[in-house]
Amino acid sequence: MIQRAIDKLEPFQRAISKAHLASAGISIDALDSKPLIAICNSWNEVCPGHEPLRMLAEEVKKGVYEAGGQPIEFNTIAMCDGIAQGHPGMRYCLPHREIIADSVEAMVVGEGIFDGMVMLTGCDKITPAMLQAAARINIPTTIVTSGPSVPDITPNESKELRSKFLSGEITERELIEGTLKYYSGPGICPFLGTANTMNALTEALGMMLSGTSLIPASSSFRRFAARNSGIEVMRLVKEGITPRKIMTKEALHNAIVLLTAIGGSLNAFLHLPALAAELELKLPWSEFSKVSSKTPLLCGIVPNGNQTVVDLNRGGGVPSVLRELKSLLNLEAITVDGKNIGQIIEETKDGDRNVIRAFDNPLEAADGIQILYGNLAPNGALVKTSAVPLEQRDFVGKSIVFDSEEECHKAYKDGKIKPGHIVVVRYEGPKGGPGMRELHRVTEILKKIPNTAVITDGRFSGASGGLSVGYICPEAAECGPIALVKDGDIIKINLKNETMMLEVSEEEMEIRKSKWSFVQKESGMGVLPRYAQQVSSALEGAILKH
Repeated sequence: MIQRAIDKLEPFQRAISKAHLASAGISIDALDSKPLIAICNSWNEVCPGHEPLRMLAEEVKKGVYEAGGQPIEFNTIAMCDGIAQGHPGMRYCLPHREIIADSVEAMVVGEGIFDGMVMLTGCDKITPAMLQAAARINIPTTIVTSGPSVPDITPNESKELRSKFLSGEITERELIEGTLKYYSGPGICPFLGTANTMNALTEALGMMLSGTSLIPASSSFRRFAARNSGIEVMRLVKEGITPRKIMTKEALHNAIVLLTAIGGSLNAFLHLPALAAELELKLPWSEFSKVSSKTPLLCGIVPNGNQTVVDLNRGGGVPSVLRELKSLLNLEAITVDGKNIGQIIEETKDGDRNVIRAFDNPLEAADGIQILYGNLAPNGALVKTSAVPLEQRDFVGKSIVFDSEEECHKAYKDGKIKPGHIVVVRYEGPKGGPGMRELHRVTEILKKIPNTAVITDGRFSGASGGLSVGYICPEAAECGPIALVKDGDIIKINLKNETMMLEVSEEEMEIRKSKWSFVQKESGMGVLPRYAQQVSSALEGAILKH
């Protein structure tokens, strides 16, 4: 028999706490005997990837009840990156990761009554935030996601719609109605963006039931996954298995292997180090580089190809990908299933070879994700090589420089960006943004201008393709070299050599540095200025300094 958290309270406070909970509708008998399980839900009506979570929470509760527990639900926030794209609101998306983690800590640790937790999540920053909170709080936890929506058209058809709108060939209404054939209903966007990447990595970390990260939102199996997660959390409570016993250094390694093999979102380079910090571990970018150099690209999920995560799920899902990667994985790492990764792999069949390539017959041999170094990025910059056309992997161009995303959009509309330009968008890092915006809209508009590239100290969506180099460290706000680039400078990007060089002499750079002044952006009086003061670099996961 476990000792429940509520029973550890002083007798008078325990009685008062039970009275408050009973007044909210929880039976006194349950409060006297059953483990109390927090159902941490990020449901809302704003984010399509979170709209299904209200229903799934009810399924989780059924599982908790069946296994002898008492579920108690509360909510936290969840922004939609798709809605926040292309305007100043995107500055809030990365900071709201910390807000979510803090809010969950405040509810669970602050109330002091919970024995376990099931976290319901979906999209980009919310899943990493839930992982951070689980690591920080460290009570038995399972994680449930909403799953992707099922598209009726291919990714390329969706891209063509956007291209036609940007060219003025179709109306806004036609774009909306056409896009709804791609986003066919509530659920996570079906491409391999940060949302699906981080949910797949959560499965590889062992924090989500095996085979469940990519089940479509509309499927009965999605409901079963939620219900079983409620059942399994009760086993974890009884056995005392906490997130820190699951999310070990070995589990983080497994997540990076999967990330590289599926060509996942570069935002994982922020979120996994941030998670490691919560686990009191270190996860430098060099660890990603070591893994990437040995791990083949096995899947052509958009933006690496023309398939969706729904295709990946039908083709065998994460377990079948892990099966191909057996030689690279730590097989003893445990999971919330009550099995280790090795056992899960042994119970898994080979995947559909049209979706999941064999280890010895990959789409690319290795280095689907790369870290570039050079005098423009002394501490590193990131590029998803798997989404870069072969003809752009050795690129030389003239810089055209902007101190914000808005300046870049205006220049595009004014026709100032030309073929051969390397578009430099700076002061969009964690401090300089502040908030480190994704520049997905920039990568979309540049597809209309051939032979161009973009580099930035900001971020990219997992859906971004083309020669897009981001996360440059140090950022412009720290007077990194990107702050000293001028229009017309020659920049050379060579992915084979993993270099990004600015063709400007050291003497000239010193002169420019002596004249540099910080570009201060208006950020109000609330979250953003506080974030700018406390946030660390992208190298450290953009975590808040203590």
